Amino acid sequence: GLMYVEPEGNDLPPVDKEYYVMQSEFYHEPPEVDDDGRRSEIVEFSYPNGLREEPQVVAFNGSESALTRDHPLKAHVGDDVRIFFGNAGPNLTSSFHIIGTHFKNVYRDGGVTSNPSKGIQTVSVPCGGSTIVDLKMAVPGTYTLVDHSIFRLDKGAVGF
Repeated sequence: GLMYVEPEGNDLPPVDKEYYVMQSEFYHEPPEVDDDGRRSEIVEFSYPNGLREEPQVVAFNGSESALTRDHPLKAHVGDDVRIFFGNAGPNLTSSFHIIGTHFKNVYRDGGVTSNPSKGIQTVSVPCGGSTIVDLKMAVPGTYTLVDHSIFRLDKGAVGF
């Protein structure tokens, strides 16, 4: 998980919405086929796939569709939004990006006592690392959260 320890004096400016997003990878064997021909929902961990750094799933908030169909992040035009983003790993560095906007403020490595970077479009987050990003919802639309190592989108690293 991800935990934010707010410094004394609340050094972050206020925002309208705050969200938590955690990226993680899952390494497993192919699912078995049940008697009815459907794939089992239960899979076994694959140590060899982990050693090769070849995850079957790269997901936000624990599953491939956690931030898409039923649970997109929502905001209104004009809202200031803050995302606390972490990378559980265990192997891959994340290239966190939101298609359709840029980050107004980026607090790299969760460092809120230093001045934020401004106007960043993609931020690298190592395994076990975190970042805090602020953005302004300037126009209506669907903004897509991705790991900009773009083929990870097909493995589940996508949200709205």
